[in-house]
Amino acid sequence: MRGRYVLAGAGALLIAAIVILGGLVPIQASFGHWRVTSWVLDLIKRRSVYTYSRTVVPPTHDWPSWVGRGAAHYESSCRPCHGSPLSPRPPLVMRMTPHPPELPERIARWDRRELFQIVRHGIKFTAMPAWGAPQRADEVWAMVAFLNVLPGMTRDVYRELAFGTTTTADGVALVERCARCHGADGMGRGGMFPRLAGQRPDYLHNALVAYREGRRHSGFMRPEAFELDDAARTTVVTYFAQLPGTPPAEAPARRGSSLVLSGDPPKQIPACSQCHGPAPTERNPAYPILSGQHADYLFEQLILLNENRRGGSSYSPIMQAIASRLSREQMREAADYYSALNP
Repeated sequence: MRGRYVLAGAGALLIAAIVILGGLVPIQASFGHWRVTSWVLDLIKRRSVYTYSRTVVPPTHDWPSWVGRGAAHYESSCRPCHGSPLSPRPPLVMRMTPHPPELPERIARWDRRELFQIVRHGIKFTAMPAWGAPQRADEVWAMVAFLNVLPGMTRDVYRELAFGTTTTADGVALVERCARCHGADGMGRGGMFPRLAGQRPDYLHNALVAYREGRRHSGFMRPEAFELDDAARTTVVTYFAQLPGTPPAEAPARRGSSLVLSGDPPKQIPACSQCHGPAPTERNPAYPILSGQHADYLFEQLILLNENRRGGSSYSPIMQAIASRLSREQMREAADYYSALNP
């Protein structure tokens, strides 16, 4: 009896070898999968996503800006395969095997943790890539927040979230791609994105290069920065730097002023104003201007620096060390203080 099993196993291996080495397994995308193959692959996918997503810990709350950020990135990177409320899936992707699905009808299949697992890690044997910056779980959660509201989203709401107002003052088509998120006026579309208007050119240039090279982590920004050559980067930097930003302001007497203006010497935290103002003194042109920046954005960046998930220029280790000594309350106070320095 045992010999029969051995012979049967050897026979099965021989048949498999003949099928594989004989090139009989169809891999043409035009042919599609056998039904049993599609069923098995879908079962493997769903069970794998479920199992690996059980270790995912959802955030305690969603940031108000997440849906807008997710929509803007979806339009740039996801819509060409999955379509959107404004446009169906292109004919070319319908020749792929498997077809990229229309997401509004598929979202209900997955809970938040499962969506996070898919967006962050991608799926093998499909065109679904892993997230470009695995350090940035916050960006992945922004995509999840957007995907959860996509099924009921109207065309007008999607258009507003994904595009904003993209007609720039001088009609520079290159800049319009950046203006979809940061606004043609560079003001960050109501806090969903950082303000770039009036920012120092050296800082903007260094940030774009760092995104392009992967030294500053962002699945949102790296694909955009990667498309910019030297001339295009100069055009973008020049446009946003020359926009009217936030002028130097008198330091108000408000919560957070002690940390910004004097630091916290017992914790070896220098005054933020030594590098970032608001006093109009000469400083390193590579240091960003913080006055008038959106509070939530500043707070998020301090958290990323504290957790060593931001990266960037040669000055990043300085801020990482400082942020590691800040409490969450101090981060929020400093962010609120700088945000209040509006024109």
